[in-house]
Amino acid sequence: MKCTNCGQENRPTLKFCKKCNTDLTLPPAWFPDWKWHLKTLSWIYLTLIAGFFTVSYLLHKLPPPYDQRQIPPEMTPWLNPHKVPAK
Repeated sequence: MKCTNCGQENRPTLKFCKKCNTDLTLPPAWFPDWKWHLKTLSWIYLTLIAGFFTVSYLLHKLPPPYDQRQIPPEMTPWLNPHKVPAK
């Protein structure tokens, strides 16, 4: 474990730095609370929703035949199981 004060490399089990005697067990200075999590997750969610609708809109603006896909029925006989294929 590296000391945050002097940069001395210490064993992970030590509670104080060997060089400057700084406490190595201090907790981080900042803990995120539920409001921070809510705000962050809201921004992520809204960004994903906006991105989805933007990409969807742009894909529908592509010229045909790229905006839709037509597959011939003879290539996908399992999509029409009630039709008997011609022999």
